[in-house]
Amino acid sequence: MHRGKGMKFVGDSRIPAERKPNIPKDYSEYPGKTEAFWPNFLLKEWMVGAVFLIGFLCLTVAHPSPLERVADPTDTNYIPLPDWYFLFLYQLLKYTYASGPYNVIGAFIIPGLAFGGLLLAPFIDRGPERRPLKRPFATGFMLLALASIIFLTWESVATHDWEAAKAQGEIKEEVDVEIDKNAEGYQLYQKNGCVGCHGDTLTGSGANPSLVDTGLKPEEVAKIAKEGRGAMPPGMFKGTDEELAKLAEYISTLESKK
Repeated sequence: MHRGKGMKFVGDSRIPAERKPNIPKDYSEYPGKTEAFWPNFLLKEWMVGAVFLIGFLCLTVAHPSPLERVADPTDTNYIPLPDWYFLFLYQLLKYTYASGPYNVIGAFIIPGLAFGGLLLAPFIDRGPERRPLKRPFATGFMLLALASIIFLTWESVATHDWEAAKAQGEIKEEVDVEIDKNAEGYQLYQKNGCVGCHGDTLTGSGANPSLVDTGLKPEEVAKIAKEGRGAMPPGMFKGTDEELAKLAEYISTLESKK
């Protein structure tokens, strides 16, 4: 602007003088290969996500999660089981090459390579094609990952001892019983390591049954101690026959308060 010459306006070609409506780009020249992210693609994603979310909500209402007994840190026989979506990793850690001294391989290296491959897949396969057959790397990798997860999950479910799992987590009514820890029978009970499975109060823990109110005769108790029963293997009692008779007599007389 110069004095006495008036004012001059300079326009910017980057700013349109007229506001145009927000119309998505025409993708008709690329049929089946690309589409507008909003609203076409995003709307499909939301619809699929809503269907799965409603399905999961209905499943949780129809089949609520089962409750187990209160956690007992002294129960060394309890075998935890992860949720279903981690069963494939749980099964992987059962194999020799991924457990024990090789636990780092099963817990970190193999899952790290798998998930790292998923993260790198968009950078490795950058083709514009959307048909699975024309994207062999991405399609093959996803099919391999899916087949591995399904196989390992199936193996975990098929090989797990569900009866023992149900017994170890079963909510049991607390038994009120007076235990004379100075009695000879209790001393033999402790001496032979029975406490580790049946507890200080002889009421059992997890899958190990209670020794109170068994209704068994002394000779039946002695037979189980020698020959075993259920999850209890034979030969657990290491004492003499006289000690076994006293222990069996002691266990057969244990009764809870009514």
